[in-house]
Amino acid sequence: MRGGTDGGRIRVLLVEDASAQRSQLVSILQAQGDIAVTDCSSTAAEAIELVATSRPDVVVLDLHLRDGQSQRTIEQIMARTPTPILILSAHILDRRAPSAVAALVAGALEALPRPQLWTTAEGAELRRAVRQISNVHVIRHPRGNKAPDPPRYAAPRSGQQPVVAIAASTGGPSALATLLGGLVGLQAPVLVVQHLHPDFTTSLVEWMSRVSALPVETAGHQQIARPGRVYFAPGGRHLHYAAGGMLELVESPVTTHRPSADELFRSVARTAGRAGVGVLLTGMGDDGALGLLAIHRSGGSTLAQDEGSSTVFGMPKAAVGVGAVTELLRIDKLADAVQQAVREVVRG
Repeated sequence: MRGGTDGGRIRVLLVEDASAQRSQLVSILQAQGDIAVTDCSSTAAEAIELVATSRPDVVVLDLHLRDGQSQRTIEQIMARTPTPILILSAHILDRRAPSAVAALVAGALEALPRPQLWTTAEGAELRRAVRQISNVHVIRHPRGNKAPDPPRYAAPRSGQQPVVAIAASTGGPSALATLLGGLVGLQAPVLVVQHLHPDFTTSLVEWMSRVSALPVETAGHQQIARPGRVYFAPGGRHLHYAAGGMLELVESPVTTHRPSADELFRSVARTAGRAGVGVLLTGMGDDGALGLLAIHRSGGSTLAQDEGSSTVFGMPKAAVGVGAVTELLRIDKLADAVQQAVREVVRG
């Protein structure tokens, strides 16, 4: 729900310490009348307080504030008053730039380059991005939480070990934080593919360790996946689930995304069959659609994030289009659905 009643317009807090850029951005954002810049800030401390008091719908933040506190601003906003954040930077070409990825890992939803001279098309893209993230559900990201020790698990009555496979792309870190935070006591290993620059897998795992209800680690080759633990695919290699619960890291096939959601899902379909649970979250493109269909055809449970809570509905939409999705749910409802699917496998 939006934070104010500005005539139904999207209320934006602009965090920019260069006055010329600030004036230009206000004009660009407000050009079509559906976005209102209700507050401006030039420092991190002021921005954090303004978000808490004025509750904007979106924060547009310069990634390179002169006080050097842009990253801290993202972390503090997401810890205190979770709000969709879009970052702008004159030093990135796209959202895969290392500084942009670090901001996305910290909780920002989108990253765009800030040109020296704004064209009509670039201004339209900025407004589109603000509109897109304005209604995305975001959650608090507390820092430094210690995950509880995993409970002991009984063997499944069915004789099958349930396994949960999750994949995400654009907007994924925030969605994963919501989902993993709700998997308390889950009686299955959780395998995760997140499309991300390989250099930032470690940062992502560290952040997820702070917000997840289960212990989180980077998957290792020929490691046995244990119930109640989360394993993230490392950058540059596919993550497969093999017989006996063994994890395999492989470099082939060459795909657009490596790790690939399709590769993970297909391996779960082959190995786990009816005991597999596939979850496809927000993301651009169609990676994961056919792999989720394989889990569905093998008798496993298939879940996906709905359009209203997705940053980009591309991957879930593609999965719905091929008939792979059993349940399409809001991000804050997915953890309960995963828990239920795993319980059904355990009970046999």
